[in-house]
Amino acid sequence: MTHPAPHPRFKVEIKPSALKSLSKLPAKHRMQIREAIDGLAVNPRPPGLKKMVGEITLHRIYSGVYRIVYDIFDATVSVHVVRIGHRKDVYRNL
Repeated sequence: MTHPAPHPRFKVEIKPSALKSLSKLPAKHRMQIREAIDGLAVNPRPPGLKKMVGEITLHRIYSGVYRIVYDIFDATVSVHVVRIGHRKDVYRNL
């Protein structure tokens, strides 16, 4: 019996502006968001994933009242986190 090959781990890159936003959040929320981002390396399409309306490639996941906006590149097996922020602010000027 053959076993299916494991899914490749995605390389997760976080845009410097997203890292800056993350660093300004309370420690409790930073840890939750960091865990969610780390999970994208294993499964970039987790339950609760939403494709952003009007965007060709951007997706978002929730972490409490915060949103993680990212792009999935299957060809290069990578995920680029482009924005992290509070739900009321994260979608402005995208």
